[in-house]
Amino acid sequence: MRAILCTQYGLPETLTLAETPIPTPSANEVLIAVKACGVNFPDVLIIQNKYQFKPTLPFSPGGEVSGIILSAGENVTHLMVGDHVVALCGWGGFAEQVVVKSNRVFKVPGEMDFIPAACTLYTYGTSYHALKDRADLKQGETLLVLGAAGGVGLAAIELGKLMGATVIAAASTHDKLEVCKEKGADHVINYATEDLRAHIKEITHDKGVDVIYDPIGGALSEPALRSIAWRGRYLVVGFASGTIPSFAANLPLLKGASIVGVFWGSFAEREPKQSMQNFTQLLTWMQEEKIKQHIHRIYSLEESPQALQDLLDRKIHGKAVVKI
Repeated sequence: MRAILCTQYGLPETLTLAETPIPTPSANEVLIAVKACGVNFPDVLIIQNKYQFKPTLPFSPGGEVSGIILSAGENVTHLMVGDHVVALCGWGGFAEQVVVKSNRVFKVPGEMDFIPAACTLYTYGTSYHALKDRADLKQGETLLVLGAAGGVGLAAIELGKLMGATVIAAASTHDKLEVCKEKGADHVINYATEDLRAHIKEITHDKGVDVIYDPIGGALSEPALRSIAWRGRYLVVGFASGTIPSFAANLPLLKGASIVGVFWGSFAEREPKQSMQNFTQLLTWMQEEKIKQHIHRIYSLEESPQALQDLLDRKIHGKAVVKI
């Protein structure tokens, strides 16, 4: 089979297209014919050996796939050959076939398009877990989304609106903010040209925001935290800026606020029942067309390194997808 391989740690340009053996599933695994693979920021980190998961070289990046089950291990009873599925494989998705543990594979309706299906787990899964399980976002509260034009950011905007929040989207360009408005953002802030704290004060009438969704870290994290409301919740989702922020402990103290970690992948593995309930709700909303992934571009398998480079260069609004 064909696969994009990481044979040495480095930037996307070091990746190569090669023929590799078809993997064989163990007793608790399934073999999936990959139809599409979502492009996510952990893919950029994992090829540089900067992610918490460190597969043995050589390996294929790509942690989120959609496809059809080709075979299943002897202990797998809830999945069948021919099932249409999405899967959180961690890595291995930029390939024609991938083996995945069965507890990280979820059935989807047969009529569901493989392209949006491959963009469901990381973005909507992360954002729904963050807003529902970690922030307990309530109707009428105010949600600030940093890096709002990215995949998880746009998902957070849509879900925040569905959950009844007033959503403030913050991004770095006019074009990105226009996409955020299309997704339902009530207010937008261009943090490249505008003062983030001053605009939050104006929008919230000096109350501050109840929930902050931060997938980027870096220089904006502290001014955002200083803008939090009494009993607010600051969601640490990721560090797409490349910089992990440090906070003075008095900041959450003064507001009675909470800094809350969000690690959806670990949640899905440790709390599978709750994760499945969340996924079922997301599928329902997708079928009702209440949420819809914003696809920036569809890349071929050969173009996978370019997809990762475009993500690294922050050229992608919403989600990029590799079609196999």
